[in-house]
Amino acid sequence: MKPKVAFFDFTGCEGCQLDALHLDAGEVIDLLNAVDIVNFREVMTERSDDYDIAFIEGSITRESEITRLKKIRDQAKIVVAFGACACIGGVNCLKNHLPMEEALKIVYGEDARYYDTIPARPADAVVKVDYCVRGCPPVTSELLKVIKALLLGKKPDIPNHPVCVECKMAGNVCVFERGMTCLGPVTRAGCDAVCINSGRHCWGCRGLVDDPNVDSEKEVLQKYGLTVEQVVEKFKIFNTYAEVAK
Repeated sequence: MKPKVAFFDFTGCEGCQLDALHLDAGEVIDLLNAVDIVNFREVMTERSDDYDIAFIEGSITRESEITRLKKIRDQAKIVVAFGACACIGGVNCLKNHLPMEEALKIVYGEDARYYDTIPARPADAVVKVDYCVRGCPPVTSELLKVIKALLLGKKPDIPNHPVCVECKMAGNVCVFERGMTCLGPVTRAGCDAVCINSGRHCWGCRGLVDDPNVDSEKEVLQKYGLTVEQVVEKFKIFNTYAEVAK
């Protein structure tokens, strides 16, 4: 029997799930031949509570989401955090710098009393997560690679080197040389330096590498007249949870 796969959305824009649909016809056929997708709100109305692999999109920002995620964890043999919000907390965690009542009033005004919220957190702050597919949104090819590895009973090969490696392989001029600030020296690769290739800078949406070369990063900042505090402020866009949780 084919493994049953389910996609679940928590607090987020659901862009990760939408981007996951960007498969060519051959990839779709191969995927459907390999697994049974039993829960995927973006593409199907049928739902099943019988699944083996659960992909979690979005951060956890309500008490009810904690209960729901724990129930999914109890059912699934494998849980995969999918996207920046699920993997590292993402932009939703920016509200963690405020008292929750104040955050609700800013967003909902007089209607704030009808809503509840808690400090946002990634999925692994609530349950054990087996693997992460990182990014905002994740790279579709990496998602397929992870699914294939899981079907073969192998540990997915997830990059654990900085974006700078991919950037240099692409032949890009360093973002710092262009007068901008980049988080590539300490951010986990796997995106093929897509933002830098497009003329922008790395936003840190894939989170820190496991063992970032902090000394090297400080040398780069010193060379270009930047401070650690300036970089930390930019890093908070996606990584506030890691910063606040210290």
